Amino acid sequence: MYGKDLIKELKSELSGNFEKAVLCFLMPPAEHDAYQMHIAMEGLGTDEKALIEILCSRTNLEIKAAADAYKKLYKNDLEKELKSETSGHFKRLLVSLVQGSRLENEPINQQKAKEDANALYMAGEARWGTDESRFNAIMALRSNAQLRLTFEQYTHFSKRTIEKAIKSEMSGDLKDGMMAIVKCAKDKSAFFAEKLYYSMKGLGTDDTTLIRIMVSRSEVDMVQIKNSFKNMYGKTLASFINDDCSGDYKRLLVGICGGH
Repeated sequence: MYGKDLIKELKSELSGNFEKAVLCFLMPPAEHDAYQMHIAMEGLGTDEKALIEILCSRTNLEIKAAADAYKKLYKNDLEKELKSETSGHFKRLLVSLVQGSRLENEPINQQKAKEDANALYMAGEARWGTDESRFNAIMALRSNAQLRLTFEQYTHFSKRTIEKAIKSEMSGDLKDGMMAIVKCAKDKSAFFAEKLYYSMKGLGTDDTTLIRIMVSRSEVDMVQIKNSFKNMYGKTLASFINDDCSGDYKRLLVGICGGH
């Protein structure tokens, strides 16, 4: 209609976090995930928490779409990039997740849950050292519903919850990745509510995380995330944003979460 490129026009008119958020909203979901993983890996250092958040919370289709978008946008293979940016057991976990091979539609199997719970116990608490590859195989492949049943069964083998077992057996990025899988399997909206809370809690704001989650969940499960946030922290998400952000940036984010 106007013979101009909308993105270029917005870039010339806007600035700061408001500009970043607006431009993210113009990306299709798969491109946005690809972009967020790209900026998490470019330059010196890697934002492992962003990679964990995206790969642990997306469906097989969403992961495959993001990998395709990554190839198209950056002319690189997402799996190869992840391998070059990470190492050890954490690298293996991300590579397993980026395959998008979770058995999402498989019927829940009580016997399999018992076997997996026992396998996790034997791979961790019941031995000297940890068999991380056994954790990997179960955590990256089972459906969320199957994992929930497995975590219930775990308490029959151990006095600890699966969360406490992971915290005692693992450390660093691998621990964070495994914990994210557990949290997403149990309650994905609570997982994102917690992420949003810590992006704004205390001095300063982690705007990169705040924008990434608000954009990626805005037409997916923002209603559930808002409810979880209120239940978990006793304040609305909008009131947190109001206290932490300002100007047009604040108005945009408050608008995304419904304004109350």
